[in-house]
Amino acid sequence: MRLLFIGDVVGKPGRKALRELLPGLKNEYNVDVVLANVENAAGGAGVTKKVLDEILRYGVHVMTGGNHIWDKKEIFKYINDYPALLRPANYPPGAPGNGFIEYTTETGLTITVINLMGRLFVMNIDCPFRKFDEIIEKNKNKIVIVDFHAETTAEKQAFAYYVDGRASLVVGTHTHVQTADEKILPGGTGYITDLGMTGGLRGVIGIKKDLAIQRFITQLPVKYEPSNEEVGIEGVFVEIDSLTGKALKIERIRRYLK
Repeated sequence: MRLLFIGDVVGKPGRKALRELLPGLKNEYNVDVVLANVENAAGGAGVTKKVLDEILRYGVHVMTGGNHIWDKKEIFKYINDYPALLRPANYPPGAPGNGFIEYTTETGLTITVINLMGRLFVMNIDCPFRKFDEIIEKNKNKIVIVDFHAETTAEKQAFAYYVDGRASLVVGTHTHVQTADEKILPGGTGYITDLGMTGGLRGVIGIKKDLAIQRFITQLPVKYEPSNEEVGIEGVFVEIDSLTGKALKIERIRRYLK
């Protein structure tokens, strides 16, 4: 199986990059499924129904989230209507929405996609390691994809080694800076610490750099706006053995709008 996992889509510039660059990437890599983290896709924080419909039209099959998934309060009304939109599975019981999905591709292959969130410097929620164990215990699919939304490299790496051989792919999201450590772990799990982001790549994690600098200097509230500079798309292309669920290849991707 061949897949693309696209880094955090940030605001309107990120959606424009998806619209214009994703079709070419899908053809270039001949992919079976496209996944993307979308928690910042509406104005740089949160998602709306209109934005979700837009992203689905662009050819994304499964959308993952993180700590900003709730920023647009209307999501509480419709998140259960979008099974392909995931929020971290390790929120406490009672949270709306789904933390994982069994998705069947057009070729008839069913995969499991899990969204989890780290706890270091993010929030005090349920243990993502134990939540993975709980989900995977009932999983019958060979191919398991995990979006691990976390702040620190150490927590992402520790999780990846913990699930090595049980997950086909673990991608880190949240920090928006693409790392150069893509690899296949000894047990056959593909891994990258951070996918990067989709949007203004010359901003500060996707936000206009002048606004970010102002916030750090003054320590006063500043309304962030998505950057429009050097708009592009980042993520990974991965090949997975559909019989064993082991990753065969992982390649970093970065493309810019002309």
